[in-house]
Amino acid sequence: ESILSNDSIVIHMDPGLAFGTGTHPTTALCLTWLDGAELAGLRVIDYGCGSGILGVAAGLLGAANIEAVDIDPQALTATRENARCNDLLGRVHVSAPETLTEAADVLLANILAGPLQELAPRFRDLLKPRGWLVMAGLLARHVAPLQAAYGDWITLSAVSEREGWVCLAGQRPRD
Repeated sequence: ESILSNDSIVIHMDPGLAFGTGTHPTTALCLTWLDGAELAGLRVIDYGCGSGILGVAAGLLGAANIEAVDIDPQALTATRENARCNDLLGRVHVSAPETLTEAADVLLANILAGPLQELAPRFRDLLKPRGWLVMAGLLARHVAPLQAAYGDWITLSAVSEREGWVCLAGQRPRD
């Protein structure tokens, strides 16, 4: 099923049993951010990939290397299939989060606020200086606590909002 189409890309997705069809406001917020970003040649992490929609979109928009990770084996299966359906198997690498060792230019995380807060130190290790962190899956009331949790190493701003959901993004400063 084609679920997102603009002038430049069409994404073919079957979420299977995983989260992420492109219709939820948080996914749409991340896709909008991605569509406005210059991704050519970059390394991207889709943390909590669900169906893989964000990683697949990043690949179709020019990212060179995408690491799609999730703790749910069904999500990893769905992501592999969706990467295959979009001819991205050579660029989308699917695995468990603990296998990540190399920092990325863009880290996308569309997961719940609690895990996002706990992951602040891990995300610091996974994001290159001058890299972008994009987070969704949070409501307006979660913004200030997340900004505080990440504030010692990155400034996150609310870049968009839809139906009460917020997307935070920030560029890591040079170390």
